Amino acid sequence: MLEKFFKLKENRTDVKTEVMAGLTTFMAMAYILALNPAILSASGMDPQAVLVATALAAFVGTMAMALLANYPFALAPGLGLNAYFAYTVCGSMGYSWQFALFAVFIEGLIFIILSVTNVREAIFNAIPKQLKSGVSVGIGLFVAFIGLVNAGIVSNGATVVALVNFTSDFKTVGIGALLAIIGTIIIAILHVKKIKGSILYGVIATWILGIICEATGLYKGATLMPSWSDFNIGAIGKTFGQAFSGAAFENFNIVSFLVIMVSFLFVDVFDTLGTLIGCAKKADMLDADGKLPRIKPALLADAIATSAGALFGTSTTTTFVESAAGVSVGGRTGLSSVVTGLLFLLSLVLSPIFIAIPSFATAPALIFVGFLMLSAVKDIDFSDATESIPAYFAILMMPLTYSISEGIAFGVISYVLINACTGKAKKVSPLMYVLAVLFILKYIFFRT
Repeated sequence: MLEKFFKLKENRTDVKTEVMAGLTTFMAMAYILALNPAILSASGMDPQAVLVATALAAFVGTMAMALLANYPFALAPGLGLNAYFAYTVCGSMGYSWQFALFAVFIEGLIFIILSVTNVREAIFNAIPKQLKSGVSVGIGLFVAFIGLVNAGIVSNGATVVALVNFTSDFKTVGIGALLAIIGTIIIAILHVKKIKGSILYGVIATWILGIICEATGLYKGATLMPSWSDFNIGAIGKTFGQAFSGAAFENFNIVSFLVIMVSFLFVDVFDTLGTLIGCAKKADMLDADGKLPRIKPALLADAIATSAGALFGTSTTTTFVESAAGVSVGGRTGLSSVVTGLLFLLSLVLSPIFIAIPSFATAPALIFVGFLMLSAVKDIDFSDATESIPAYFAILMMPLTYSISEGIAFGVISYVLINACTGKAKKVSPLMYVLAVLFILKYIFFRT
């Protein structure tokens, strides 16, 4: 049955590999169960309600990706978008979180229309193959940078980012950073020995080492052992359906609503496209023309997840870049996503366990995935500067701006300008010109 539905042999995989990939993706993403409530609670939302909404949105979105598109990509409320939701829309702009949820819900409906009418697919296909390779490499560096930051290995400093001082606050910050480095070495050794599931084993090993350090007094940060004492699954009632409550329409301003909704829409479109490009490139799923088969149902699943997440009570749900972790250990079909989705559903009951997994334990997975995705750099033709320079800008800007969509924006704008100004304007597709103009307008009118 699994073979027939997910076409495992056709995709050169098996049940064991897919299960391992699904587990790995979940372990790399599980931090969102703790981080999303922490961020959205700044808007006044109940943290436990957001946790349940996060798990449900991830389950629905990931299962939709598995069943509609048969791809090993997982979805959850996206970072960056949740910060914009909490700190900008509900913070500096002063709107209620119910209003923001309504904007996300409408964004999802527009996404569905764009997916059904081939607009998002056309955008994906319009991006040149060389630039797609650059996007894949950029995402790899971005993921690795997230891992370094999550582990505390690098942080803000006099030089913008600086290496952690291991001796200062050793039992909180220093030991976590050290354990993350050890975990990365463990994954590297297992990878060299060609042990399947090396990334997952590395995460678990790092967590166990952290527990040992906690027991011996070397680690004195947040407890690494799960606790069920305060968890309440019924808290979802505080956010479910609140996108349509009266609070969502108090002092409603249509102009502000459109600006906010378009901002959500724009970032989500290109974050999703970038993630799909990067993960599909790593999994060798793109065809000879650089197109992704079954892109329409994949984008539709992402759109459905956005509106469903808003209904549950969370910010924009999008395809997660951490899907690359599962892809890197062999995930090739929707069976991997089914495993990840079911684990998110299971986390409603076992969430204290998953929340207890520290960021320094999942960071090694992200750091090593960055190395694996770096291999796409070999597909960039550096002898053609009109192709390689835009790819370089995409690679450079993703980690430095902490945003996939910003990296794509710089890649697209530079591709159009360089080719148009060097006598190669005809090779640029009309849609690329449109995208470049839209990105420029975004920087003029939609900066927040």
